[in-house]
Amino acid sequence: MSGHGDPIKMTARKSAPLQGTAQVPGDKSISHRALIFGALSVGETKITGLLEGEDVLDTARAMRAFGAEVTQHGPGAWSVHGVGVGGFAEPEQVIDCGNSGTGVRLIMGCMATSPITATFTGDASLRKRPMGRITDPIALFGAQSYGRAGGRLPMTVVGARDPVPVRYTPPMASAQVKSAVLLAGLNAPGQTVVIEKIPTRDHTERMLRGFGADVTVEQTDEGQVITLQGQPELVAQEVAVPRDPSSAAFPVCAALIVPGSDILVPGVSQNPTRNGLFITLKEMGADIEFLNPREEGGEPVADLRVRYSALHGIDVPAARASAQIDEYPVLSVVAACATGVTRMPGVHELRVKESDRIDAMARGLEACGVRIEEDEDTLIVHGMGPGGVPGGATCASHLDHRIAMSFLVLGMAAQNPVSVDDATPIATSFPIFEDLMAQLGASITRDTH
Repeated sequence: MSGHGDPIKMTARKSAPLQGTAQVPGDKSISHRALIFGALSVGETKITGLLEGEDVLDTARAMRAFGAEVTQHGPGAWSVHGVGVGGFAEPEQVIDCGNSGTGVRLIMGCMATSPITATFTGDASLRKRPMGRITDPIALFGAQSYGRAGGRLPMTVVGARDPVPVRYTPPMASAQVKSAVLLAGLNAPGQTVVIEKIPTRDHTERMLRGFGADVTVEQTDEGQVITLQGQPELVAQEVAVPRDPSSAAFPVCAALIVPGSDILVPGVSQNPTRNGLFITLKEMGADIEFLNPREEGGEPVADLRVRYSALHGIDVPAARASAQIDEYPVLSVVAACATGVTRMPGVHELRVKESDRIDAMARGLEACGVRIEEDEDTLIVHGMGPGGVPGGATCASHLDHRIAMSFLVLGMAAQNPVSVDDATPIATSFPIFEDLMAQLGASITRDTH
C-alpha cells in the first residue's frame, strides 16, 4: 500500500479480447538501484525510463535525505548528483520507505558502513516484514541495529565507524540480502564476498560494474561466489531503465486467458535471473513471441507478442523460483484458467513478501471456486480450463500490489466479476495499471460507494 488515502475497491469483469500495445513502466528493481548508485557516485547520473511508482519515489526521497541532489526533469527523466562512496550525510528525519522491502533493505546496506545513524520505518505492510535478514549480515561489518521485536521496523541503524570486509553466505535465496551486503562492502576495505547457493537476480552486480566497481562472479563447489573490491570510486553514468518483467506479467497473463486477445508488450527485460515466468508460460503452451531482442542499459530486452492460448498445467521446477518469485501470484491465476494441475514448489519466500502471498492467493482463488492445495513451500492449483473459473468473490489484497492486480486479471477471464477490497497498493509499482488495462479493452471499475 502506498500509505496515502482511503481503500479503493476495484472490480474486473469478463473482458472482450484484449488488443493493442501495453507500454508497461520501467523496471522497479533497476529504478531503485539507479537512484542509489547515482547517490553513491561522483558526478551527475542521468536516468531515463525510471518507474515513478510510490516505492521508487520513496527511495528518491531517501537519497535526498542522505545528501544527494535528486531532480525530476520530466516523465521518467531524472538526475542524481551523488556524494560518492562513504559520503552519505546523516539524515535529519526518519526515512519512510513506504511499502518497499527492496528500498529499505538496500538503503540499510548502503549506510551500514558509514559512521552515521538513521531510523527507518514504512507502511503497515512493511512494518510486518523481517529485517533480521539484513541486520544480521550488516552487523558483521560492525553496524548496530535497534528495532521492534522480531527485527521489525521502525528500526535505527548505527553505521560502522571502522568497517571490516565480510564473507557471507545468505541463508535464503534473496537478491535484496545479496545486494545489501555488496552495498555495505562498497565502503569497507578489502574484499567483500557473497556466496549464493541459488543464484538470484543480478541487477546489482551488473550495475556495480557499469558504475566502475570491480566485481567478479565465479562458479565454485560452494555456489556462485561474488567478490567486490571495497572503496572504489563510482563514476556517474547514463542509465536507461528497461521495462519491468514483473509488471509486464499482468497484461501478458491477461492476454493469455482472455479469448481472442493479441497484444504487444515492447522493451521488456529478459534478464535470465528475471525471465522465469515467460519460460514457465511457454511450457504451459503460451503463444509468446520474443521479437527484436537487443540490449538497453546493460540489460537484455525484447518485444513480446502475446496471443490467447489454451494452457495446460505443469510441474514448475523449484530451481526456477528465484527467477519468477514476484510472478507466482499471477501465475496461480493462469494456472486456475489452465487445464489440469499446476504444482509450484520452492515458493516459501512468498510467505514473507508484502503479504503471505501463498495464503493470500490460496484463499482468494478458493473464494472464486478454484481448488487449492498448499504447504509451507508449495502451492498446487487445480485448473478449471478456459472460462471455467466461477469468480464472483471479493478478494483481500492484504496491502499487496501484486495480489490486487492478480485477482483483477482473474476477473477478466472468470464467469462472474472478481473484486479486490483495496487496490491502492497498486500505485507502489504499477501506477498506470488501471489505465493501461482499460486501453487494451479490459473492464475494471472503481466502487465509489
